[in-house]
Amino acid sequence: MNLQSYFDPLLFAVLPYVSMVVFLLGTIVRYRIQSFSYSSLSSQFLENRRHFWGCVPFHYGILVVLAGHVVAFLMPRQLLWWNQVPARLYVLEVSALAFGLLCTAGLFLIVARRLQDPKVKVVTSPADWIVYVLLLVEVLSGVHVALLHPWGSSWFAAAVTPYLRSLVTLTPDTAAVAMMPSLVKLHIVNAYLLIGFVPFSRLVHVLVVPNPYLWRKPQVVRWYRAPAAGR
Repeated sequence: MNLQSYFDPLLFAVLPYVSMVVFLLGTIVRYRIQSFSYSSLSSQFLENRRHFWGCVPFHYGILVVLAGHVVAFLMPRQLLWWNQVPARLYVLEVSALAFGLLCTAGLFLIVARRLQDPKVKVVTSPADWIVYVLLLVEVLSGVHVALLHPWGSSWFAAAVTPYLRSLVTLTPDTAAVAMMPSLVKLHIVNAYLLIGFVPFSRLVHVLVVPNPYLWRKPQVVRWYRAPAAGR
């Protein structure tokens, strides 16, 4: 038995369930014990301009990319039918790559802001840095998969979707994913790690916030203090 045949069942048949159990139990326990921490813990009031130019591209990019993954999971046959016409396939692939690059650019701006702004850096916790590392690995591996292994919408619907559905039915079948390139495996495994880490990070805010800040006007924060004595 080689190392791949030993690790593949652990990574693709065991880790998904471990991450989901940690996610479910962790989010419930955190909500019951620290319900007020269910927030993005935004640092917008400390610095807003770079915050805007980082968060808006990141959120729009990642929401569209995630929506594409959900469509491929829920409607694989319809997606494969759509991709039968080369022009439609090209439009879909180029659009997905464009939003992936948009997400990547926004994430880099977010991380750069955390590193360079002293006020924002002070309020950045170790858990935040772990989240940023996981997100960077996820979006960079996703973009590289799109560039090095094209037509991902088709092979995702044909190979990855059956694997994910086998997890849902509690009959994990890792045969298809075991044949995937290492970069694709990294992308999948890192997604499981990211899901499992959600309860310990600011990412829990996606469970309770409908994200209206994507289209709302920028907030203006004003600080007031009592006048000094004798004035």
